[in-house]
Parts: sequence; C-alpha cells; structure tokens
Amino acid sequence: MGKRHSELLILKEIAELLNTGTNMDEMLSGVLKKLLQVTELDTGWIFLMDGDGSFQLAARENLPPALCYQNLEPMCKGECWCTDRYNNGRLEKATNIIECKRIEEAIEYNWGETNGLTHHATVPLRAGEEKFGILNVGSPKKTFFHEDELALLESIAFQIGTALKRIKLIQKEKELALTAERNRLARDLHDSVNQILFSLSLTARGGREMTENEEVKETFAFLQDLAQEALNEMRALIWQLRPQGLENGVVSALCSYGQMLGLNLQTEVKGLLTLPGRVEETVWRIGQEALANCKKHSQQSDAMIQFMIESNFLNMLIKDSGCGFIYDQNQELPSLGLKSMKERTESINGDFTLISHPGLGTSIKVRIPI
Repeated sequence: MGKRHSELLILKEIAELLNTGTNMDEMLSGVLKKLLQVTELDTGWIFLMDGDGSFQLAARENLPPALCYQNLEPMCKGECWCTDRYNNGRLEKATNIIECKRIEEAIEYNWGETNGLTHHATVPLRAGEEKFGILNVGSPKKTFFHEDELALLESIAFQIGTALKRIKLIQKEKELALTAERNRLARDLHDSVNQILFSLSLTARGGREMTENEEVKETFAFLQDLAQEALNEMRALIWQLRPQGLENGVVSALCSYGQMLGLNLQTEVKGLLTLPGRVEETVWRIGQEALANCKKHSQQSDAMIQFMIESNFLNMLIKDSGCGFIYDQNQELPSLGLKSMKERTESINGDFTLISHPGLGTSIKVRIPI
C-alpha cells in the first residue's frame, strides 16, 4: 500500500510538471527523472524528432559511460532501430526493442562500460495524430517489458506529447503577438513620425526657394538634407519592423530591402528554398543587418546574395566588393551589428563566419541546419 501511494504521488508530480512547465528542456529532464522513480528503471533518454528524420537528444538520465563517449556522440549521431521505426511510421505504440543498436556499437568499438544495459522499451511521444519524438527507458539485465509496464509508459508518453504540443502552441502564440506588435509600431511610425519628417522636408525646400538670402538658403538646405536623412532612416526602421515582400520569401524581401537602400544586388539561389518560420525570420534579420552594413561601410553600391541548400543546411553568403577592413578571426567581432548577426545565427544552431581584408571587400557566411 505504501509503495502504491508513493507511485501515485510521483505520477501526480509528473502531471503537475507537465501541466505547468514552459521550459521544454527542464520539463523533459524533470519528468524523465520522476518516471524512472515510479517505474524503478535505471536509465532513460528522450529524442525529439524533426519532420526530416533528424533528431536531438533532449533529455537523459543515468546513461552508461559507453553512451556518453566523446561528449555523447553515440546519442547524437547515427541511426538506430527505434528512430528508424519512428521515421517510417511503424512505431505507433509502446513496444519492446529487442536490443539497443547504440549499445551494440558501443561494445563493438569499445567505448566504455555499458553497466549491463542491453535492451530498452521505446514509446512515441504524441498528441492525437501529431508526433514529437521518442521516450526510451531500460535497466541492466532487463530484456522484456510486460503489458502493464508498457501501458504505464504509453500513458505518460501521451502526457509528455500533449505538454510538448502546448508549449509549441504557446511559442507560436508569442511569435504571432510579436509580429502583430511590430506591425502596429510600423503603422504608427509611418502614419505619424514618417509623415512629420516628410512635411518638414517639404517645408525646408519651400523656405529655401522663397528666400533670397544666401545664408538662410543654406540653413534651409541643411534642414532639408537633415530631414531627408532622418526620413530614410525612418523608412529603414519601418522595413525592419515590417518587411515588405517576406510573404513571398526571404530572397524577395532582401532584394526589396537592398533596392530600398540603393544597392545594386546580384542574387543566386541554388535549391528549393522553403524555410521554417523561425529560420526564415532569423535569416531575414541577419541579411538585413548585413545589407545595411554594405550600404553604410563598403563605399560601394554593388553587393551579392547567394543562397544554397545542401544536405539539410542553408548556406547564405552576402558579399560586397568595397573597402573592407582588417579583421583577425581569432579576435572579437568589431561591432554590435556583427555580434548580433552571430548571436542570431547561433540561436538556431548555425555557424557564422566573417571574412574581410582592406581593399578586398567583406563577406558574411552563414550555415544553418533546416
């Protein structure tokens, strides 16, 4: 009776954690730990799966040394029976896996102790028809899971899947709210500040034409130039908040933005460019900052944008043939804008490279998994 009561308490804690958690990594790690407590199993891990068949190790508990070899390399690369079954649609419910291929390879290549782990149960994480990944659990010397054990694992996996869907919906809602706020700010700036600056430019022009005094003419001319510069900056800011043409794809949006800046852009696209929403927005922000730098610093109006899709990666190159500057790749990036581009790239697990030499222009290369 005491054991049953303890199990119910842990299951209650799991349900509460899944219902209230908003940080995906913390939630999955906490649930996995409590799940092993209630099932009295030793080891578990969770793979989150992408639509293209790739996966990431999202949570782990008490993995044997063999599976932790070289910074978890056996758990982050390669195929196995459970991921294969998931990807080809054959993993529909909790099931026994005969043997763990990753453990077999660890033994074959002598990656370390397996602590007696040879088999595991595998359960799809799902909510309705939508699938998110795989839950795997096992213990030393345990080669078979009974129906009641699998039923419990399936029940908890369904709760995990429902929680993952809830978190994804919350994230999407936040993104939509952010987009709506950006659009509102863009409209407000266009309808108020933008119009005021335009009126100021016209007024200065009229004042210059009405006076015969050369000093006053120069003053009005200076005011007109200043108003026009501020107007250009405001238009660029409105573009940043609400890019025109992004609905037609990031390449179209960046070309339009480059034209607005007065750049002569050469574009090259290789491969079908259909990007996830978050990747597309990040690429747009990086490209926008890079083109703005071309306009401000290169002292040239020519620039090139290249997009290439290969092996589930997007490679983007933005290059100018301008003045360039001295940059050592071992040093810190020299400006806030460049640091921002690097941070945005790394936020979606990409690689950022800056190459620049005096008189030879500047190149920004971004490689992002898609």
